[in-house]
Amino acid sequence: MIRPVKQVLTYMKKGILILILATALIPGVSAQRLITADDAVAIAMKNSYDILLSKNDATIAKMNNTAGNAGMLPSVVLTGSDKYSINNSTINQSQDIQINYTNNGTNAILAGVALNWTLFDGGKMFVTKNKLNEIQALGEIQFRDQVLQTVYNVIAAYFNVVRQQQQLGSINKVILFNQERVNILQTSFNAGSTAKNNLLQAKIDLNVSKENAITQQNLIISGKRNLNEVLSLSIDSVSYDVIDSIPLNYKPNQEELQKQIYTNNTSLLSLQKEIGIARLSVDELKANRLPQLNLLGGYNFQSSTNTYGTTLFNQTYGPMIGGSISFPLYLGGNNNRLIATSKIRVQSAEYNFENAKIQVNTQLQNALTDFENQQSLLEIEQENTNLVKENLEISLQRLRYGQTTALEVRQAQQSFEDSMTRLINFKYNLKVAETRLRQLIAAL
Repeated sequence: MIRPVKQVLTYMKKGILILILATALIPGVSAQRLITADDAVAIAMKNSYDILLSKNDATIAKMNNTAGNAGMLPSVVLTGSDKYSINNSTINQSQDIQINYTNNGTNAILAGVALNWTLFDGGKMFVTKNKLNEIQALGEIQFRDQVLQTVYNVIAAYFNVVRQQQQLGSINKVILFNQERVNILQTSFNAGSTAKNNLLQAKIDLNVSKENAITQQNLIISGKRNLNEVLSLSIDSVSYDVIDSIPLNYKPNQEELQKQIYTNNTSLLSLQKEIGIARLSVDELKANRLPQLNLLGGYNFQSSTNTYGTTLFNQTYGPMIGGSISFPLYLGGNNNRLIATSKIRVQSAEYNFENAKIQVNTQLQNALTDFENQQSLLEIEQENTNLVKENLEISLQRLRYGQTTALEVRQAQQSFEDSMTRLINFKYNLKVAETRLRQLIAAL
């Protein structure tokens, strides 16, 4: 029922299937359609806002991972301007000669293309490109982690609905046993062989069981609404069915899990990437100590016209090429300070990773213990359920022949009801423990 992450991600492409399933959940559609756990996961892959947000973050990291963003490509700028002005001026060429210009119009046109290309920056551009690669990889891991968390939430919410429906089935069985008990005691009371209070108590128990069934129906609706919230659907879209059983066929291999936890766990993989990014940040800052060589180039055009004056028209144009070099001699100690603080961040990232290894291993051991305990409890309760059911059937038969008391039958019935509830809960808990183990090794 639960598939690897790569298979889960393919659900996002199944648009037609999702459309059909989503239509089944629209309020007002009276037909009850069966939604499997895989169907629920597929809907979540398409609708979950957490996944959509995480996917956007991963997409942004991918879009930022370019050679241009790393500083490897040149910048080319086109500029242009056109200025027109009117001036009044007086020019004294000598003591006796004065020239006045009135309303002298001047039009100046400037245009150019400028290229600036960093040829060498101490290797910083290559370090930055590697850093962008790591940031993109981190975004993909974080997206995968969100997918795993969403799948876990869907599985837990989906099988909670299954559990609640199984509990309703258990209550309905109790109602049948209660009804049979009432029928037996009614016959005995009519024959004068039992007291009326035994019949009244049986009827009370029957009514309580019917009340429990109504309450359980509300729990099923509430469970479906919680599932719809995880699937990002309308909480009123509850006109669908789920499967009637909880599949339990997972057999964990502790040795394999221990190996996979350090290679597959998304939390550890994320922290490893963060260590790599922090180290590359140190290398970026170290590159600031080296000289930077830029190639400059371009093409300029300049033209000016005057209504009056000695120069009525002037025009220049042509290409330009050159270069620049800068060498940081002293930056007030800021670069050294930044390098030192970045090294501390690397150390902190390494501490986080080592601490996370301990935490993840603890989570794995706890999940394994929980799985094994729930499995043992389930095996015991499965045997216990058979025993209490047989005991209840025998008690009812004895009651029919007047060989036991109504109190004994009621106790047997209560034992049956309690055992069924425990059995259903153990199955659900075992499924959740299985899903948690799969999540830890990214195998959902």
